[in-house]
Amino acid sequence: MKVLFVTPKLGSWATHGHHVAPNQMHASWASYAREQKTITPEVLDCKALEIPFDKMLEIVKQKAPEVVVLGDVLHSYGGFAVQKYFNDSAAAIKKILPSVKIVVGGLWYSYFGKETLEEHSYVDFVVMGEGEITFNELMDAMNKKQTDFSKIAGLSSRKDGKVVLGPVREMIKNLDILPIPAYDLFPMDKYVGHTYWKPFVEIVTSRGCSHGCTFCYEWSEHDPRALKNFQVWRCKSAAKVVDEMELLEKKFGTKVAVIQEDNFNLNGKRVREFCEEKIKRGLKMKWVSLGCASDWIRLEKDIPLMKQAGLFMAVFGIEVASDQELRKLDKGITVDQIYKTIDILRKNDIAIVGDIMIGFDYDTEAIIKNRFEFADKVDPDVMWVGYLTPPPGSPIWTDGIKRGWIDPKKIDMLKWDFLHPVVPTEHLSIEDLGRLGAWGMREFYSKPGRIQRILESNFDELAKLCFKDVMDGLGKWEAGAVKGEKHI
Repeated sequence: MKVLFVTPKLGSWATHGHHVAPNQMHASWASYAREQKTITPEVLDCKALEIPFDKMLEIVKQKAPEVVVLGDVLHSYGGFAVQKYFNDSAAAIKKILPSVKIVVGGLWYSYFGKETLEEHSYVDFVVMGEGEITFNELMDAMNKKQTDFSKIAGLSSRKDGKVVLGPVREMIKNLDILPIPAYDLFPMDKYVGHTYWKPFVEIVTSRGCSHGCTFCYEWSEHDPRALKNFQVWRCKSAAKVVDEMELLEKKFGTKVAVIQEDNFNLNGKRVREFCEEKIKRGLKMKWVSLGCASDWIRLEKDIPLMKQAGLFMAVFGIEVASDQELRKLDKGITVDQIYKTIDILRKNDIAIVGDIMIGFDYDTEAIIKNRFEFADKVDPDVMWVGYLTPPPGSPIWTDGIKRGWIDPKKIDMLKWDFLHPVVPTEHLSIEDLGRLGAWGMREFYSKPGRIQRILESNFDELAKLCFKDVMDGLGKWEAGAVKGEKHI
């Protein structure tokens, strides 16, 4: 089966500057199905190659694939806003190639397996949940000229004109069965992080999360019949992760990686094995890790080893300002742990990115201002402000629909990027939230000495370049939050 994996040209988060990485969903699906010999894959990354929409269509028509795949599993450059581009691309491709089969999956689509096919006639199949095995079984069935796909687990398809859902797909228990993502299909010299990090890549080494925060984007990646899967954490072995990094560094010259999943540091033994193996192989690649405050604390003694292995920046969620709020959001951490995490990382000269969120249903102006005062006291090096953007499948999605704050059929998708306020609170309008977010950002970064401290710190130069990129994007961020300007 001749398959083309397409990412259309689109933008990035305002605070990320020029930011583009290989599509991890495409890379993993393509690698697994190629290994199973069900497809001949090709990638068209119009974001990396800066190919405009019309030119993209010309290329797709010329390549004449039998199958086109669209979607992503990471929200790291545009949140849910990317769905608008995927949908537009699917519609346009179907128009110029009526016989092509269009498959979508990942963010948003996984939860809306039924609705996507009911509302978008140009989409033929939706992969719900983890996609590698489901997609491969679909390709195998198509190779065999089958016409009934209703028994393929994890797949939404049509039968006799009606949408049918296959059985729930079981999770992949051992992620080591998956081959290294098919980076050879991608223009690896074109990938850049935060404008200055290059060559660059984002990688995914684990799936699921034991915390299950009520606002997490990952809810949307699961079949609505199996949302519990989100809270089951699984990982690739340390050796497998280092194998991937070694390939990236030695074959493609990659210098910087963001380990993009939320819980890289959940298993301390695995982290230590990863660091020791990376050092043993002499790999120089620098990396960034996301993790929960409670897990950073458990790894306190291992942070020097992580730094030796190339860690230069750490990301974690501060989110709110009290233990009561943290419990309400199922965050699984405490305020004391937030302070301690900052202290541990700062002592080791690891740059800190702390996430603050605003727009919860109970938020008032006083609560939000208190949250920013808390962020000022906690004092991360980079404060990233995210607006509550309800992910399908999450508790706050269900609540937002009940309150009449969300109409799934009337969503302005380009604003659902986590940088625009999209739902009000019980006390504040969307406009109020935009104003307060901009105020908080200005207050934080205008504090005397904060910028100078970072520039004069012992941080890796990559961290300082990231900080510069964030500063350069603040005006664009504010224009989105306050004026509604779209930038994805």
